[in-house]
Amino acid sequence: MPAAGSQTSSATRAPLGPVAIIGLLFFIMGFFTWINGPLIGFVKLAFNLDDVNAFLVPMAFYLSYFFLALPSAAVFKRIGMKRGMALGLLVIAAGAVVFGQFVSMRVYPGALTGLFVIGAGLSLLQTAANPYISIVGPIESAAQRIAWMGICNKVAGILAPLLLGAVVLSDVGGLAQSLQTADAATREALLDGFAHKVHAPYMVMAGVLAVLAVGILRSPLPDIRASDVNRSEGATERSLTSFPHLWLGVVCLFVYVGAEVMAGDAIGTYGAGFNLPADQTKFFTSFTLVAMLLGYVAGLVLIPKFISQQRYLAISASLGIVFSLCAYATHGYVSVGFVAALGFANAMMWPAIFPLAIRALGPATERGSALLIMGIAGGAIIPQAFAVLKEHHHFQLVFAALMVPCYLYILFYGLVGHRVGLGKGKAE
Repeated sequence: MPAAGSQTSSATRAPLGPVAIIGLLFFIMGFFTWINGPLIGFVKLAFNLDDVNAFLVPMAFYLSYFFLALPSAAVFKRIGMKRGMALGLLVIAAGAVVFGQFVSMRVYPGALTGLFVIGAGLSLLQTAANPYISIVGPIESAAQRIAWMGICNKVAGILAPLLLGAVVLSDVGGLAQSLQTADAATREALLDGFAHKVHAPYMVMAGVLAVLAVGILRSPLPDIRASDVNRSEGATERSLTSFPHLWLGVVCLFVYVGAEVMAGDAIGTYGAGFNLPADQTKFFTSFTLVAMLLGYVAGLVLIPKFISQQRYLAISASLGIVFSLCAYATHGYVSVGFVAALGFANAMMWPAIFPLAIRALGPATERGSALLIMGIAGGAIIPQAFAVLKEHHHFQLVFAALMVPCYLYILFYGLVGHRVGLGKGKAE
């Protein structure tokens, strides 16, 4: 069993103050992550796009993790976790300004650039916050702490589509009908007014984030050296190639995030495939996140008291397979309901995968964490594959064909993959 290190050996619980601060950061990450679902529908209308181009929203957002995760780790090594988190908030604020400005001007490449910058800031936060919360207390209960972070993340995720729907997407169905009968000049005026609705909310969010960045710098959040507290007995500096369970974990996070984004961000497009009204599909992301909240509650009750995090991961993957097949076998609101239920299956996957993958990395923890954050790029690739393939095949078949293999791999990691390369005592 890997030692918890000096930070946790004298206490069985993580310090409340740092956990609360990291919880706030997870709330921010959740808000900007899960607002992408309704944004897909927003840009599709505002910029007159097809589904393939509208799905560039999650692609631009999640690809930033792939390109920025390793630089983020280098930043933290140089300036420390605390200042790095503040920097991350400032980068998100800058991205919010860029996105809001270019959307109001209806310049789509500029809007995508803003989303990429927001993702870059979130990459900084993710690269620090996930290993931080994993090692601030005993590694064996890391999934439970990350579950609390997930609750903060998903509460924000539930609120984000509701707020965007109320402030920006109100009467989107009526607008779509008006556009069908409007002449060219009136159509452009209507779309300009619709796009401009997003400007003020994003400017306000940028200001709030800048204030929070200053607050983080002045907070009592301690800098924890991951290499000191997450190591095996007698651990020395080793190459990342010495940890096959880490590399398998990177693939696992890649397919998991892809499946999570499909269930959360693509659910509106999935519902539209049944010709369900836009005034309803704009809220479907919130249904998935409510299911995720229920999954977190179940995980908090069961892990680690009644079941280990790796076994719960295997059960969750099995549920994902069942729900995906049920979504394929049904239609309309029932099928959408099974897609939303994937939120329950997905809830405890990240909290289990991340600590299992960084276990016993010792001095390689920061680099290993950065590689795992790169796996978030699955949220860019798999939904985009869905958008492209459904142009040629039935959307339900494409959804199932992408989701079931993802969950099969997660099942493999929960049963076997997390132990590969670790001694028996460390894997149990």
